[in-house]
Amino acid sequence: MDAQNQSLQDLQHIKKMMERSSRFISLSGLSGISAGICALIGAWFANNIIERSGGMLGEGRIYKRDYSMDTLQEFMESKLFNIAVITLVGALIFAFLFTYLRSKRNNIAIWGTASRRLLTAVAIPMIAGGFYLLREIQVGNYGLIAPGCLIFYGLALVNGSKYTLNEVRYLGYGQIILGIVNCWMMGYGVYFWATGFGLLHIIYGILMWYKYERITAGEQRSTINA
Repeated sequence: MDAQNQSLQDLQHIKKMMERSSRFISLSGLSGISAGICALIGAWFANNIIERSGGMLGEGRIYKRDYSMDTLQEFMESKLFNIAVITLVGALIFAFLFTYLRSKRNNIAIWGTASRRLLTAVAIPMIAGGFYLLREIQVGNYGLIAPGCLIFYGLALVNGSKYTLNEVRYLGYGQIILGIVNCWMMGYGVYFWATGFGLLHIIYGILMWYKYERITAGEQRSTINA
C-alpha cells in the first residue's frame, strides 16, 4: 500500500509540474474581486455624469447635450474616457499585485512561457477589438461601445483560457452573452458594463478564491500550527 501511495503522489507531482509549465495557474481570485470593485466604482461615476448631462436610458446614443461628441479627439478628452482609463489602470494594478503575491507564495515565476502564451492569446482579440471600437467612435456609434467591450473581452478570455484556469472560459462566455444582449438594448450600456466587468468578476473571483486559494491558506495554517 505504501508503494502504491508513493506512486500516486509521484504522479500527482508530475501532473502539477506539467500544469505549471503549460498553464499560468497563479491567477488570484482576489484579482477578479478587485477588478470587479473597480469596474462598479467606474460605472457609478460614469452613470452620474451621463444623468447630469441629460443622457436618456434606452437611446441608441448614450450621450446627449454636453456629451454629444463628433470626433474621436473629443471623446478621448471627455470625463467618461478618463473614468474608463482610470478604472482600467486601477484594475490592472490590483490584478498584478494579487497575482504576484500568489505566485511568490507558491514559488512560481510570474513571467515565463505560460504567461507569455496567455498574454499573446488575450492580446490578439483585445487589440482587434480596440481598433474596432475606435472606428465605432469615429462614426458616432457610441451605443455599441459597451457591448463591443464586453464581446471582445469575452473572446479574449475564451482564447486565453487554454493557457490558464479552465474557469476563465466560463467568465468569457458570460461577457460575450451580455455583450450580445446589450447590442439590442443600447442605451443601457453602463448597466451591462457594471454587470459584466463588475458583478461577474466579483462572483468569479470569490469562486476561484474559495476553490483554490482558501485550501492553500488552510494548508499553510495547518503547517504553521504543526
